[in-house]
Amino acid sequence: QVQLVESGGGLVQPGGSLRLSCAASGIFFSINVMGWYRQAPGKQRELVATITKGGVISYANSVKGRFTISRDNAKNTVVYLQMNSLQPEDTAVYLCNVRTAPGDYWGQGTQVTVSS
Repeated sequence: QVQLVESGGGLVQPGGSLRLSCAASGIFFSINVMGWYRQAPGKQRELVATITKGGVISYANSVKGRFTISRDNAKNTVVYLQMNSLQPEDTAVYLCNVRTAPGDYWGQGTQVTVSS
């Protein structure tokens, strides 16, 4: 059974930081891409950051220079998102995504709220 377990969300003041983690298990196919998406109320899901099996990283323009995606190279099934200089517009449910040849898997999401 495939499981993506996310952690690290919460409430933070503007300018603060959070670190999200996602651990994948039960996936028997090679993981091609791991990434983070987010969905704010009333808005479409949007890509935040991805990292490929080969280590190629991509960011949404809105988070470049503030967020950093990384992977546990020893396990290759754990991905992190370090979020700095958080702003109210970063408030959303953050979802972990794993892409394999047969298809994508999603976590249940973790809430990030940026508010004073």
